[in-house]
Amino acid sequence: MTTPTLTLCVLAEPTIPGLDSLSPFCLKAHRALHLAGLPYLVARADRPDAHRAHNPTGQVPVLLVGDRAVPDSTAIVHELLRLAPGTLDRGLDDRALAEAWLWEELSDTALNGFYVAARWADDDNWPAVRAAYFTAMPAPVRAVVPALLRRRQMQTLHARDVWRAGAEVCWRRYRDLLDRLDARAPREGFWLGPHATFADVSLFAQLHGLRNGLTAKQRDWIAARPNLTAWLDRVDRATRAPHAAPTNGRHHADVATAR
Repeated sequence: MTTPTLTLCVLAEPTIPGLDSLSPFCLKAHRALHLAGLPYLVARADRPDAHRAHNPTGQVPVLLVGDRAVPDSTAIVHELLRLAPGTLDRGLDDRALAEAWLWEELSDTALNGFYVAARWADDDNWPAVRAAYFTAMPAPVRAVVPALLRRRQMQTLHARDVWRAGAEVCWRRYRDLLDRLDARAPREGFWLGPHATFADVSLFAQLHGLRNGLTAKQRDWIAARPNLTAWLDRVDRATRAPHAAPTNGRHHADVATAR
């Protein structure tokens, strides 16, 4: 079967080395495509709603499969399972496949709540995050818009019951979750066996995105869990693009070796 041209619609390229995207869901889509061994183009924009023509919600990522748009990172994983059978679910029987989807759901909901809190709610991180997200904005806009967007994100975090009890409770819950993930992390191989799967990619996207200077406190908490850190490093190596070369103002990721 000939795979149609794939184009991943994402946010602007971040300035943080080793980070595919400031969005964990875009990061998840990048690494899933690499693991699937599928070449793809990258269409970047400064704002998610710049891709609204492909997704009425104005959210990213969106994978264009030829002219057909596949929005949402979970739907993209399903599409890649169809396009490249046996890559993202290698070695999984029906029971393990069901478990992989449970880990994917935990990543996109529980872990993502802490990810958003680290970027938008944590006062220690906000100055660096604000600079990384909004430096390109004109000064008059930058004086108003970041605070408005932060207020909206805080309201969402309250609604999700992530920040409702405040910072101390939020980060205690997060450290408890890291402890459990560290205890569960495999000493070798990957989350559900010897091969990396979409479960690894999903968990990785929400954790690896915090392993940088924008969220130094959360980075250090992850680094203090040796089993979790070693597993994250293995997933990073297994799902990283071999290299990327510019193509007509976009980027083209060469075929990665399926694992």
